[in-house]
Amino acid sequence: MQDRPVVVITGGTAGVGRALARAYAHRGWRVAVLARGQAGLAATAADVARAGGEPLTLAADVADSAAVFDAADRVVARWGRIDLWINNAMVTVFGPAERATPEEYARVTAVTYLGTVHGTLAALRHMRPRDRGTILQIGSALAYRSIPLQAAYCAAKAACRGFTDSLRSELLHEKSRIRLTMAQLPAVDTPQFDWARTHVRGRPQPVPPIHTPEAVAEAIAAAARTAPREIWIGAPSMQAILGTMVAPGLMDRMMARSAWDSQIGPGDARADNLMQPVERDMGAAGRFGSEASDRVASLSGPTVRAGLAAGGVLVAAAALTAAALLARRRDP
Repeated sequence: MQDRPVVVITGGTAGVGRALARAYAHRGWRVAVLARGQAGLAATAADVARAGGEPLTLAADVADSAAVFDAADRVVARWGRIDLWINNAMVTVFGPAERATPEEYARVTAVTYLGTVHGTLAALRHMRPRDRGTILQIGSALAYRSIPLQAAYCAAKAACRGFTDSLRSELLHEKSRIRLTMAQLPAVDTPQFDWARTHVRGRPQPVPPIHTPEAVAEAIAAAARTAPREIWIGAPSMQAILGTMVAPGLMDRMMARSAWDSQIGPGDARADNLMQPVERDMGAAGRFGSEASDRVASLSGPTVRAGLAAGGVLVAAAALTAAALLARRRDP
């Protein structure tokens, strides 16, 4: 089956990336996965093969542009093309902004933001000769609505959005048929909260409602098919983004009151993956499975904005919805 489509997933050995690798394998795709850890790469390759896909594992740090370009070359040498490139790799530092070191900020930026840039450039180099293909950036509602204790990550995701919007305009100017989309994610039950570097007592945790990585991966795969300008996944993402658009100052104060203690759970921090990979198979899901929903709504950003432009009533409704959500999160 040499005509099977090809997807490349960075950070594809854990969390949403791992769930995406399985999802595309179930669809019969050829799945190339970029990551640093050998244990995760081996386990993901086995998952892909069991699900009916054809795996290719590529050990690479996305902060290293040469390694990413070489990985893309190897995919094309093996399978002849790249149909879909998903930039998913990330690392983070959790805690008050001033407790993180400049080196930690640089590392989060190099992986989460520049890793997206490197992956995009590598994909473009191989997609341009065919004038086709899709590049999908894994974003976050935090690209719009920053929250306390995650300054480095929020900034990196916001930078990804700025880069993507600029490149999209260039592709439109060139009348390119290469498609570019970004998925803004809600809270997801992933190992991110188990191997993030922390500067607080306790262990990081997502602010509910939480979604399973499999449900989010299916929503992302649906977005990749149609490639809207942007897709907002999960009602909390929509509420946070719209609330920031309508009443940013109010959202700032709500975040200050409600989004600090709710992100810190009991327990002690474990080995982190900021500078070096954690050499064990982390899988797709984290430790919040009992709280995670396997149902998730999604809506394209342009559709929402068009609705908001239709009348002030919708704007007010969006603000009230966001306020209600945040008030609920503050309740014990």
